[in-house]
Amino acid sequence: MEGNKKIEQKYKKWIWILSVTIPVVVAVLFSVNLQKLGYDVKPLSFLPPIYATINGITVLLLVSAVIAIKKGNKKLHENLIKICIGCSIAFLAMYVAYHMTSIETKFGGEGVIRYVYFFILLTHILLSIVIIPFVLITFVRGISGAYQRHKKLARITFPMWLYVAVTGVIVYLMISPYYVN
Repeated sequence: MEGNKKIEQKYKKWIWILSVTIPVVVAVLFSVNLQKLGYDVKPLSFLPPIYATINGITVLLLVSAVIAIKKGNKKLHENLIKICIGCSIAFLAMYVAYHMTSIETKFGGEGVIRYVYFFILLTHILLSIVIIPFVLITFVRGISGAYQRHKKLARITFPMWLYVAVTGVIVYLMISPYYVN
């Protein structure tokens, strides 16, 4: 049997706990706005371009990770994926912090572009939830040595993760003219 099943079993419970907990916690925190609750907090309005840039960096790192593994460089591939996971965590922390301290920004585009924006936003949000267990399971399969199963799942995980990162940048670019400082 390929890979170390004990490693996969060890992380299985945590993968599912994180896959449920992260979206729930983000949804709860997203609904908490410290300004609306009367706290005197300075909006973190400088964060959106930073977390959009992190999404862009994630795109480049994901593509680089695929190139690295195709060239047989497993260690570089693993390190790049670890950095991608770190970028995703940093993005999420900044995204939540921004929304907890700032008044909601409404998209101001009209006509067809409005429908395009909301389609991209909706698919981005839904896949950002779906991608969590895919990334974690794919990663654990890789570090446990289950390379065939890792590769099989990575063929699904990679395009989803890439889509989430790319659309994160697109959503930011589309809504950025409507931010109020």
